Amino acid sequence: MVRRGHIIRNLWKFLKTMKITLLAIGKTDDAYINEGITRYTERVKHYLPFEMIILPDVKRTKGLTPEMQKKAEAKLILEQISPSDIICLLDEKGTEYTSRAFADYIIKTTNSGARRLIFIIGGPYGFDDDIYAKANHKISLSRMTFSHQMVRLIFSEQLYRAMTIIRGEPYHHD
Repeated sequence: MVRRGHIIRNLWKFLKTMKITLLAIGKTDDAYINEGITRYTERVKHYLPFEMIILPDVKRTKGLTPEMQKKAEAKLILEQISPSDIICLLDEKGTEYTSRAFADYIIKTTNSGARRLIFIIGGPYGFDDDIYAKANHKISLSRMTFSHQMVRLIFSEQLYRAMTIIRGEPYHHD
């Protein structure tokens, strides 16, 4: 009979080999949001390799159509990903998960042998078709619309929550 503790230890060996990256366009200006993001990203790093990559806003957007801006952002995003990465877009048209189901998603992705799982937050107009074509998954954090800065905070907290659920720690309550 296999004990739960043994299963969790083996799972953590796999999790430690996978890196999770949050890729986002544009900086966060609000100090209180940055403080929250920092708090949760530091907590996540206790569980697995995690990084947040902030790509610069596209410059001189005044003369660009939304499609042109999405294409320029796609170029920046595509420079950060490799063919072996699992790409998950944080997108309003994505699948909604409970926190427990999101933790299960992390486990299943880890078990797939992926070396890097990249979650991407697009620009103000969403994603270019080239990015949708590269995506393996799409997740929606809510049916509501949040600022891109708030999405970073909410995602960071949910990733931390997923780690505590996987570990069986008392942070999450059903």
